[in-house]
Amino acid sequence: MNQNKTFLRRRDVLAVASALMVGGLASPAALAQGGYPNKPIRLVIPFAPGGVTDVAGRTIAEFMSKRLGQQVVPDNRPGASGNIGSQQVATAEPDGYTLLVVLDGTFVINPHVYEKVGFDPLRDFAPVGKIGDSTIILVANPNVKARSLADVIALSKSQPGGLAFGTSGNGSITHIAGELLKQRSGANLTHVAYKGGGPAVADVLAGHIPLAFSSAASIHGHLKSGKLVPIGVPSGKRSPQYPDIPTFVEGGVPRFDLNSWVGIVAPAKTPTPILDRLNTELNAALKDSAVREKLAGSGIGAAPGTAEGFGNVIRNELAAYGSVVKAAGIKLD
Repeated sequence: MNQNKTFLRRRDVLAVASALMVGGLASPAALAQGGYPNKPIRLVIPFAPGGVTDVAGRTIAEFMSKRLGQQVVPDNRPGASGNIGSQQVATAEPDGYTLLVVLDGTFVINPHVYEKVGFDPLRDFAPVGKIGDSTIILVANPNVKARSLADVIALSKSQPGGLAFGTSGNGSITHIAGELLKQRSGANLTHVAYKGGGPAVADVLAGHIPLAFSSAASIHGHLKSGKLVPIGVPSGKRSPQYPDIPTFVEGGVPRFDLNSWVGIVAPAKTPTPILDRLNTELNAALKDSAVREKLAGSGIGAAPGTAEGFGNVIRNELAAYGSVVKAAGIKLD
């Protein structure tokens, strides 16, 4: 009888130990099996409220909250061009409850221009999906004697001091656009960095500088009123939101395809079933007419797709922009 009791005790201990081991090992997967999500999801936005990244993140969060049955809570963590918020998500638990809204510059430019960014965009994150593409436009003051990209290039070469172009700051995607134009066309352009796209546009409107690269959302009203002249979009195809503005390729600069984009990533090692669920719900949001309309109002063209496709965009652009940054000598502290 004592032997039977001893056997039962051993069996019970082994059963409990086995259950704990299986439970511990399977906890991420268990979350992915129908129980996910069972609490609110934190969506880190690594920029201040009001910008393109913030608008995109909050628009998607509202729709996905309804689909997931749990609140997706936007959490603005600005600083260091998106590096600070990105660092926080890189080290978060990979359980699907902490996500990051990422802007192209943070992942594909910052690693080249900052000495240390505090994360590796390929190693530390798993792509969920792209939200959309944000149109960039090269604009001019109406008094500038240029109405096309060919005009701008020719005018810049005819003036000893060249032409100044304003951007939202050193190392921004708009800065990269200008440097790439210089490298590809031989245009004589001088970069003027501002603390944001708004001040750059304001100086073009006032005639203090002739040109600026800007997100479409920041200049939409000025384009409609004629206060700014659209020169071109730095991409290989025309923007659906601005179909009348020619591309740089059409303007005579081949192989010029630069897009600003915004998307969602999760910490690396987030279980695949969770990533698949998030991608499905993100794509459902991007196919909703109300969501697409709201994004379009901020100059973002919804771009549903696969997580793998978004990962390829990050990987390819990270490699491509390194040479542009190196040639331009762009460095930030």
